[in-house]
Amino acid sequence: MKEVNLTEGPIFQNIIKFSLPMIAGNLLQQVYNLADTLIVGRFIGPDALASVGSSYTLMIFITSVIIGLCMGSGAFFSADYGAGDHKRMKEDIWLSFWFILSVSMGIYIIIYPGMDIIQKIMQVPPELREMTEEYITVVFSGIIFVFLYNFFAYILRAMGNSVVPLVFLAASSAVNIALDIWFIIGFDMGIGGAALATVTAQALAGAGIALYSLAKIPLLRTGIEKKNNIRRRLKEIIISDVATGAQQSVMNFGILMIQGLVNSFGAGIMASFAAAVKIDTIAYMPAQEFGNAYSLFVSQNHGAGNNEKIRLGTRISLRVSIIFCITVSVLIFIFARELMKIFVAADEVEIIAEGARYLRIEGAMYAGIGLLFLWYGYFRGINKPHISLVLTIISLGTRVTLSYALAPNTCLGVSAIWWSIPVGWALADVTGWLLYRRKGKDCAP
Repeated sequence: MKEVNLTEGPIFQNIIKFSLPMIAGNLLQQVYNLADTLIVGRFIGPDALASVGSSYTLMIFITSVIIGLCMGSGAFFSADYGAGDHKRMKEDIWLSFWFILSVSMGIYIIIYPGMDIIQKIMQVPPELREMTEEYITVVFSGIIFVFLYNFFAYILRAMGNSVVPLVFLAASSAVNIALDIWFIIGFDMGIGGAALATVTAQALAGAGIALYSLAKIPLLRTGIEKKNNIRRRLKEIIISDVATGAQQSVMNFGILMIQGLVNSFGAGIMASFAAAVKIDTIAYMPAQEFGNAYSLFVSQNHGAGNNEKIRLGTRISLRVSIIFCITVSVLIFIFARELMKIFVAADEVEIIAEGARYLRIEGAMYAGIGLLFLWYGYFRGINKPHISLVLTIISLGTRVTLSYALAPNTCLGVSAIWWSIPVGWALADVTGWLLYRRKGKDCAP
């Protein structure tokens, strides 16, 4: 596959060309749980849909730790590649691999013994706990494949190849859908079948991309030379990875806390939220992946010392992201109810109405999160991931604080949860702009 060198050529065309496979790939990744949601909601029922939705939030939180660590290392890989330092890149890859693998193994040790405690913290209703545990037990066995896929995908993307990760996700997504239908409808395996289909598809993507990368990238097939400063470099990688991982996990921990509050409103609201969040995630996912592509653009050019190119790319990326988000917001506002009916039977009127209300409140403000994804990408790209963490804390802290203060205690009820989301985005965006002007002077427009 031809690589895209983001330090050369026209900025707009290169970022778009590089981001499109990433956007398609992450949309396909959502198919893993999207297929579960659609088939579970239609063929098992609202209780199963609520359980999958609650489990999905937990799974996203846990995997965000791994993805964040891989993303943090990806900034090193991309900077090394942009600087043409393949020897340093090989060293960074192997140091990162063993560190992130050890974290992935540690997650298994925490999750399975703590299953009951986790469900209580999430306020999963007692009648749904057995079903939720059945789904979680199976789906979390795929954590190692989540690590393999994301680690090798970030290596390939750092080298300008965003197409191969898309190919493996496309294949695994097709397998996931086929197995969902086979296990749930054909074999009547229930919610456990949905989880098994997801893990099987993850295994295909993770193992497949790892084998491909080892075969096609020569520097992965040799060990690193022993150096006196290897511990110092490992420390640098760990600090960066932990900052990015913390940013991702804090973001999703806040969402997990919101899920717990939503759960306290009962199975109906849980089902509305589960379906609406899937629509929501797909709607703004292109903006998120565009921000990730922009981050790799910044990383490569930061490594190559092309500050002027970063300034120009930032201006272009801001315009593209805002225009896209406004367009999607309009579509979501108009078709909110019809989109909910994809996941929920037409006679579930209250579930559809509440999900549509969520989409019309939060979905009208996608420009806020589109801008926030660019701030995350910029600061990660110039090796200041701690600033992205600060922005996440502001965004999610606002959302959690307002939700818990207003939803249970005022007439706003669950609507307070929906309204708190764009308020958090706005505060984080303003902070991002101020820090961009102050901390990113070398690359500011």
